[in-house]
Amino acid sequence: MRPPDLIRFARDAATGSPLRTSLLVLAMSIGVAAVVVLTALGDGARRYVMNEFASIGSNLVIVLPGRSQTGGFNPANAITGTPRDLTIADAQALLRASAIRRLAPLAIGTSEISVPGKLREVIVAGTTSQYIEVRRMSIAQGRFLSEEDWNHGAAEAVIGAKIRTELFGAEPVLGRLVRVGGRRVRIVGVLSASGQGLGMQNDELVIVPVALAQAMFNSNTLFRILIEARNREAIPLAKAQALEILKLRHEGEEDVTVITQDAVLATFDRLLGALTLGVAGIAAISLAVAGILVMNVMLVSVAQRTAEIGLLKALGATGRTIQIAFLAEAVMLSLAGAVLGYLLGQAGAAVIRQIYPAFPAFPPGWAVLAGLVTALVTGILFGVAPARRAAALDPVQALSKR
Repeated sequence: MRPPDLIRFARDAATGSPLRTSLLVLAMSIGVAAVVVLTALGDGARRYVMNEFASIGSNLVIVLPGRSQTGGFNPANAITGTPRDLTIADAQALLRASAIRRLAPLAIGTSEISVPGKLREVIVAGTTSQYIEVRRMSIAQGRFLSEEDWNHGAAEAVIGAKIRTELFGAEPVLGRLVRVGGRRVRIVGVLSASGQGLGMQNDELVIVPVALAQAMFNSNTLFRILIEARNREAIPLAKAQALEILKLRHEGEEDVTVITQDAVLATFDRLLGALTLGVAGIAAISLAVAGILVMNVMLVSVAQRTAEIGLLKALGATGRTIQIAFLAEAVMLSLAGAVLGYLLGQAGAAVIRQIYPAFPAFPPGWAVLAGLVTALVTGILFGVAPARRAAALDPVQALSKR
């Protein structure tokens, strides 16, 4: 039997039972679509986290109070009990390190911002003029904090874009006096809209000088110190120098945790990569179920077409030809299901991106290819048994069942 005849035979057999064929193709397509959508979610989560960390600045080294006893970074240890707090003096001492280009101390707390007739709770970040450069942020209006003595900050503030809209609407905002934490401060700048970074919603942030923030919260400690290394190659040296300087200042005790942006990214990349593989494996189980359905449908097809098989053998078709014909039918149905599943999966990923524009739910190429190949291989493997059964039928007995 020539290849065109095999294809025609498989096509006619499939279209001869449209309901059965449709259900089989649907089952296979659901399996492939599940692989595409779930891997798009998993890989999208990985890309989202990578983009979020990339947006907080480049060549970043973060000093946290408290000692993490493990070798790697655990997000649960980001806030720990600390034998000795980080202070502004600690941050100033780090400026001596040759591998550090600039740094910004950070004090965080919640407070209220009020203007006549309006009041809302905000996150207050106390820092210095270098913060905007370390974090790679930009100003939409006005300027950032002025450069001055870190221990004597001016009564000025920079607000996020959302706060500006909620409190002032279209009114001019620069130079306005507001109350933050019970203190009168003058607004000198508005941040460009940028969303979330370092666990804070930047559009809802009020930034004041670090000394003023510490006075508001009645504390002389820092939440963390953000360091920008001179270049990517200097990141390990910046980390080592920061640890050494703080160890000397803290009486020889290494009671801080210093993490690098690359280390955090690598950790999340491994975790979310494993998650993507895991959900892909779970989705692939549905392809095995679809393969079993292919086998059952093909076995039923063999039973229903016994007389037809007997006639083909009587006309000279060999057992190998019959086997190839049934395998061709299984491949054709699996391929149709795989293509339909791919289209459904891409449509599902597109819907997710439409609902959540910031979430890059794009299925990775390897997952799409693996889903299509697995669908074809599953169809072929589970189609072998019915094909062999059809090839083994005796032509005389088969024709007697007409």
